[in-house]
Amino acid sequence: QVQLVESGGGLVQAGGSLRLSCGASGVIFSISAMGWYRPAPGKQRELVANINSGGSTNYADSVKGRFTISRENAKNTVALQMNSLKPEDTAVYYCNAAGVLSILPFPNDYWGQGTQVTVSS
Repeated sequence: QVQLVESGGGLVQAGGSLRLSCGASGVIFSISAMGWYRPAPGKQRELVANINSGGSTNYADSVKGRFTISRENAKNTVALQMNSLKPEDTAVYYCNAAGVLSILPFPNDYWGQGTQVTVSS
C-alpha cells in the first residue's frame, strides 16, 4: 500500500520561509505527478503547485515567484520551498501523488495527512 508522509509545517512570521517535504513509500513503479494542495473557499482543495516526472511545473497564481516545487523521482519525494510567506498562505497543506503505478493493476492517486502552515502578521 502506498503512503505519503509530509513534514516541515509550522509557525512563521510574515515574510519568512518554510520548506515542506513529502515522501511516498510502498511498492511504487512510477508516479506521474506530485504536488501540494490546500483548502480554498468554494473548493475542497486548490492546487498550490505540482510537478510531473519530466520536471514540468504548475503554480497557483497566488504563489508564483514565491514558492518553488522540486522532486526527486528516484526517491519518490517532493518538496515545496515557500518564501515571502503571507498570512493568507495559512492553511493545511496536503501532498498528492497522482497516477501512481504500484502493485495494483491500475494507477491511483494518494494523499498525505496534511501539515499545518501558519503565517502570523
